[in-house]
Amino acid sequence: MTRKLLATSTILFASIAAFGQAHQFKGTVTDAMCGKQHMMKNTTAAECTRECVKAGSDFALISDDKVYILKGDKAQLDKFAGTPVVVHGDLSGNSIAVKSIQTAK
Repeated sequence: MTRKLLATSTILFASIAAFGQAHQFKGTVTDAMCGKQHMMKNTTAAECTRECVKAGSDFALISDDKVYILKGDKAQLDKFAGTPVVVHGDLSGNSIAVKSIQTAK
């Protein structure tokens, strides 16, 4: 009985620790409204992203064919609009709570 309880506790604590760990995502910072296809004519991806965010859209990350909503400091995210990046953060559904972001190499 004690071994079974110890094994169950170990698995539980390992699961909790893994849940709280940040994951790494690679992609391009955009906005949730436009995603991959920017709608504003005669603007760069960065300009369109910034305008859409000003209009109420969220910053987003396009990674392969997935769109993740980025939750974090908007001033920091704005610096990377239209840029390929590496994001470290916690995934919850389709949102990433950004812990750090840097330009992809």
